[in-house]
Amino acid sequence: MTTVMDPEVRAPARARRAVGGGRARASRRARPARGIDRPGAWPYLLILPGFAFYAAFVLLPIMETVRLSLLDWNGLTAPEWAGLSNYVRALTDDATWQAGLVSLSFIVFSCLAPVSVALVLAGLIARTRIRGLTFLRFVYFLPYTIALAVVAIAWRWLYATDGTINQVVRTIFGEEKVTAYLGDADLALPALGLVAFWAMFGFVTVMLLSGTQHIPRELYDAARSDGAGPIREFFAVTVPGVRQELRVSLVLTFIMALRTFDLPLMTTQGGPGYKTTTPSLIMYRDVFLNMQIGRGAAIAVLLTLFVGAGVLVINRLFRSEDG
Repeated sequence: MTTVMDPEVRAPARARRAVGGGRARASRRARPARGIDRPGAWPYLLILPGFAFYAAFVLLPIMETVRLSLLDWNGLTAPEWAGLSNYVRALTDDATWQAGLVSLSFIVFSCLAPVSVALVLAGLIARTRIRGLTFLRFVYFLPYTIALAVVAIAWRWLYATDGTINQVVRTIFGEEKVTAYLGDADLALPALGLVAFWAMFGFVTVMLLSGTQHIPRELYDAARSDGAGPIREFFAVTVPGVRQELRVSLVLTFIMALRTFDLPLMTTQGGPGYKTTTPSLIMYRDVFLNMQIGRGAAIAVLLTLFVGAGVLVINRLFRSEDG
């Protein structure tokens, strides 16, 4: 026996099923895909080779250096636990503090001075159209492509008593004005600072010039139409336009200034006295010459912490400027 249901009764049932099916489909559409919600292990597997390389050649050496800094070891006999005594010796040694002052001088010579002069030069070039800018970039960048050890040897010849600089001085001013620049306690550090400036200036200039290429010319035209002079135009248009390149330049040159090693090693050996001795040079002497591996490792850890703190400060300054 078949029961025929009234169409008016069947309609609400179909409507309810339709609404229920629509809700189910909507919920399925709203539910994120499993691959997006749960990425699984694939991203970690993809970064695993790079992380393994980084861990093997960066993290593990850092951890080993920290471990060695807590030991009293000459590299031959069995190491003995020293605790923080190596750090105390490093921080209370007058030679370490003198080396820290030398590093501050190199920060001025190879970081602050090149960046400042290169920024002004980049601003002057950005205001005008100069032909042969590619060739100028090549000329500026050329000193940076030369190994700093080669640069040090070349400038050592220039600074020598019978070098090119003293030959010119002898010709113009006479024999009494000839100076042994690298042997003078007052002139050795400025002489090396000039070399560091010369080596880093081209690199920073090319970096900042590349940043000025992205500044629209309309900004300079608008600034001039508003009556802005060269100085106001420099601070209102050029400096904000190269902020990222300026940050990268400061970070890289700051790191290079603190890790200065081959320049004083190949020219003055840290002399006269400790006038040009850097922390990296002290670390080299402690580890390879004096066989005080723990103390050298402690200086390396302290230098790394100082570099990290300086880079953090630079990034924070530029982050606050970005708002």
